[in-house]
Amino acid sequence: MLNSVNAEFLLIRKRVNTWILLGLWVFLGANFGYILPYLSYLSGSDDSRVRPLAALLPAEIIGTLLSGYPFFGGVMVLILGAIAFGSEYGWGTLKTVYTQRPGRLHVFAAKLIALGVTLTTFVLIPFVVGALISYVIAVREDAPIVWPDAWLIVRGLAAGWFLMTIWAGFGAALAVLSRGTALAIGVGILYGLVIEGLLAALVNDVSLLQPLGDGLLRTNGYSLIEPLGLVTELARASGPGSFFGPYVGDLQAFLTLAAYLSAFILLSGLLLRRRDVV
Repeated sequence: MLNSVNAEFLLIRKRVNTWILLGLWVFLGANFGYILPYLSYLSGSDDSRVRPLAALLPAEIIGTLLSGYPFFGGVMVLILGAIAFGSEYGWGTLKTVYTQRPGRLHVFAAKLIALGVTLTTFVLIPFVVGALISYVIAVREDAPIVWPDAWLIVRGLAAGWFLMTIWAGFGAALAVLSRGTALAIGVGILYGLVIEGLLAALVNDVSLLQPLGDGLLRTNGYSLIEPLGLVTELARASGPGSFFGPYVGDLQAFLTLAAYLSAFILLSGLLLRRRDVV
């Protein structure tokens, strides 16, 4: 198993798409989390949407960075999950892989573990970059440099990784279901932008949609990170990823997201095991 995981990890790491997605995610996180809000702060705008300086300082790094994970970061790794599991359908190499490895579920498990390991870079690197930018802002503004306690940082990193695995699992399930990458990526982004976006916008106005809204990935994602310091105003000003609530309890959010992840894994594994490769 270890050799299979290592092989899959190297395959994912060597893909140019992986590094492009990682670079784009770091760029978006740094710009929309710190650089653009700080420039708006320096401009002295009276716009209520301008982020206060306190949100850009080291003490608030967990809530500030995690605000992008339930949607923008999720879409990035959805693409990665689709590529990791769907590329070999397009290459026509899946049949060869199955004949050279111990079994389908063995290959599937190795891909999952390798993908999970890769996702750690999508969590750690943005946090390091965000910490550096936040430190520079604090020094420039002569503001106190106070970092969150270690336990909060660990919980923040774990929550970010958990959210990433769910969206990557969604992309993997769509790739296996569609036997490719293009359709999987298109459907995943369409779901995130249109279905979740529309339902999240309507749920506060239509009471009948409340139970459905409580089950959305975005609802539970934001609810999971709210106790870690998420500023709800940031969630409302996130463009296509905007979330206005309502929030559910953090335990309910965790259990719902865990159910989503389990469903994505079980669906992908079942399809890979029972369906013909082509």
